[in-house]
Parts: sequence; C-alpha cells; structure tokens
Amino acid sequence: MKAVTTSPPPSGVDVVLPCLDEAEALPWVLARIPAGWRALVVDNGSTDGSADLARSLGAQVIHEPRRGFGAACHAGLTAATADIVCFCDCDASLDPSLLVPFVTEVADGRADLVLGRRRPRGRGAWPAHARAGNLALARMVRRRTGLRLHDLGPLRAARREPLLALGLTDRRSGYPLQMVVRAADAGWRVTEHDVPYRPRTGASKVTGTWRGTWQAVRDMSRVLNETSAPAEAEGARR
Repeated sequence: MKAVTTSPPPSGVDVVLPCLDEAEALPWVLARIPAGWRALVVDNGSTDGSADLARSLGAQVIHEPRRGFGAACHAGLTAATADIVCFCDCDASLDPSLLVPFVTEVADGRADLVLGRRRPRGRGAWPAHARAGNLALARMVRRRTGLRLHDLGPLRAARREPLLALGLTDRRSGYPLQMVVRAADAGWRVTEHDVPYRPRTGASKVTGTWRGTWQAVRDMSRVLNETSAPAEAEGARR
C-alpha cells in the first residue's frame, strides 16, 4: 500500500482572540496556539489585567474600546497581516490547536471558510437555552443560504482579504452569522467539522444567561434579513 504523506500545516497564520476579562483562561489558550502562528488578543475593555497578561505571554494585543463581540473580532481581522486568519474564543471553551486542519483545508483550496461544530464535553459546557437558540438559528441559516450547517460557533478559518471584501458591518453578536451569510451569498465553499466544546473558564458574557442568549438571537435574526454580500467578495476569494 502506498504511504500517505501529509504536508505540515501552513505557518504565519494569525489567530484573532476577542477578550473581555479572560485572565484566568489566557495562559491555557495561548499555550495551545500552534507554533509559527501569531495570537492577536483583542482586549475589549478588560479590567482584570488580561491585556498585560496576554502581552507577557507573547501575544500581540489590540485594544478595541467599542464593546461588542463583532467589534473585537473585526478589530483583530483588520490588524491581522497573515494570508489566513482564524478566530477562536478566549475563554478556554475551545482549543485553538484544533484549527490546524481548518487552515490546511483553506490553504489547499478545498474550502473558503471552515467552521467548528461544537460538541459539548463536560457538565455545563453548553447551557440548554443557548443550545436551543443556536439550533433555531442554524435552521434559519439553512433556509436562508442552503448551507447544511448545524452550528454558528466562533472557531473558524478563512483567507484575510476575502473576509475583508465581505464588508462585514455587525459589531455585536451577529458578526459570526453575518460572515457565514455573506460568504454563502458570495458563493463560498463552507465546510463544518466537529470540535469538542469545554466548560468555559469564568463567567459567560452571552450564553450563560437567558438575557444574553436572547440578545444574541435578536442580533443574528436581524442579520438574516439583510441584503446579499458585496459583489466584490466573489472575486476576492478566488
């Protein structure tokens, strides 16, 4: 049988890590960033010393004073310089080392956007109300885009320039969904892979409460009603 050879994962990848009071989780998260990749910790107004800690651990820190998950993610995207950019939560619920096959798939030209489908591991990893809201949104996305997705999780990888060409405008919880919707409208190849989802470190800003979940669902529902992605995004991804 002919041996199967695999090339090493691409180097020079930027990983955007939106951060709001995640000092407890940062050491674990940053230790899991693959060698040769750069961690971009986007501090979104932390008061627990997250920014200084991230810097001491070797991450590049970007300050985004405007509160909002989308604001932090987009600040990281615009600050990135690598061809391929990844996104990962900074609360230790997701392992950034799992992004390696995502990046390889994008680099090899087999996908334009790769998403992680969260699979809960451990008690309390994904509250029932948050899971129900995510499931409802995933079904709405299928109807809106035709993509057979099961999750709208934050672990993802794509090329930087095409992402910027999508013209993402949401700066709240709808940012991850807007990325998927506009990518689908632009004809991107979007794939999804299972990833373990651990109980987060510290208090959740969104999914830990009914109010936070409802706000996220409302933000994302608004995104589903917007118009198609900018036409230039189709050409930019090629």
